[in-house]
Amino acid sequence: MVAMRGQDRLAQDFVEFAVQSGVLRFGEFKTKAGRLSPYFFNAGLFDDGNKIGRLAQFYAQRILASNVEFDMLFGPAYKGIPLAAAVAIELARLGRNVPFAYNRKEAKDHGEGGTLVGAPVRGRVLIVDDVMSAGTAARESIALIQAAGATPHAVAIALDRQEKATEGGHDVSWSAVQYVREKLGLQVCAIAELADLLQYLEVHAGDELGQHHAKVLAYRDRYGAG
Repeated sequence: MVAMRGQDRLAQDFVEFAVQSGVLRFGEFKTKAGRLSPYFFNAGLFDDGNKIGRLAQFYAQRILASNVEFDMLFGPAYKGIPLAAAVAIELARLGRNVPFAYNRKEAKDHGEGGTLVGAPVRGRVLIVDDVMSAGTAARESIALIQAAGATPHAVAIALDRQEKATEGGHDVSWSAVQYVREKLGLQVCAIAELADLLQYLEVHAGDELGQHHAKVLAYRDRYGAG
């Protein structure tokens, strides 16, 4: 890959990994907000041992590099569950062994009962999820963590789309990540951002991937959050 000044090496490697894994695709995709996006990121396609293991390495490296303080991990159902488990394994391999927990969508009325599974939820909690579209999943996780008597402290995601969120069907000036940072007071660390994706496509200007740069740039110009 051609090197660029000022690039985030970890982010560039992650974008390349996501493209090669078929997780990051280009074309025309309808988002939850009803927008037609020229790219789509589906973390559910990190669907074998090698992919989820490599993904966990990216999460762990970004989390440790961000210096975010946390005592445990929390994985929101459903995609956050394998993510939190895999990241906990990788952090332990790197010498940072922390407990993790996750939630069920529906409370269990037998056995141990309740909606939370895993380690007791306590201390400063780092929520691990794939992307953040509207901040809804983060708000739900925050409520569960607070109800358990712990402190929701930060969120780690794979990709920050850096686009305007919607409220009541209308675009607002802030992104979901900005909302979580500024309104909910949580730190957010993302492995990569839309800006990193654009930089990656610019590097590939001379090949098939590069043809998507103009459409992704136009999408950011229309829906990008300041």
